[in-house]
Amino acid sequence: MKFLRKNLIFIILLVVAGIAVAVPNVRNYIQEQFIPVATVQEAVTVDDADYDVKLKGINTTSTNLKNFKGEKLVFLNFWGTWCKPCREEWPSIQKLYDSKKDDMDFVLIAMMDKEEDVRKFLQENNYTVPVYIAESPINGKILPKVFPTTFILDSNGRILQRETATKDWNTEAVHSFIDKFIPAKK
Repeated sequence: MKFLRKNLIFIILLVVAGIAVAVPNVRNYIQEQFIPVATVQEAVTVDDADYDVKLKGINTTSTNLKNFKGEKLVFLNFWGTWCKPCREEWPSIQKLYDSKKDDMDFVLIAMMDKEEDVRKFLQENNYTVPVYIAESPINGKILPKVFPTTFILDSNGRILQRETATKDWNTEAVHSFIDKFIPAKK
């Protein structure tokens, strides 16, 4: 009994910490509340050379990534049909796209994938977010090391947010964050 009384606070803190780490929604909430994105990203900017990526449109017209710099925020996501965590976040990306497509550009780049597999995935799930396959090398600050990797970039190429794991992109916190960087409509 003395052991329990003596260590009760430690046991409670250990249980709370375990829950915070183990439950994704709790972990995400804590991250969003206590880790300022700008501090984490240290205002890293994507260079013009890194933006020069030729993109083949799968469900949209082909273009170059550099054409998305200069006007709107960019939601840049690297994913693959072979990647289970990537597929898991797709419904929330589609919902975000449906609500923010007029305010920001969406560029989802399928990596290490066959075009027919990507087309099939999009058609089977009725996804309409613009998807591309890179036709030139991706390098520099945006080259993904894990999948999914997502960047939210401002119109000047500054990385506002970088996520290297599955995320629910349709939360109030995400919408509020994005809204801070969208110019007020006239």
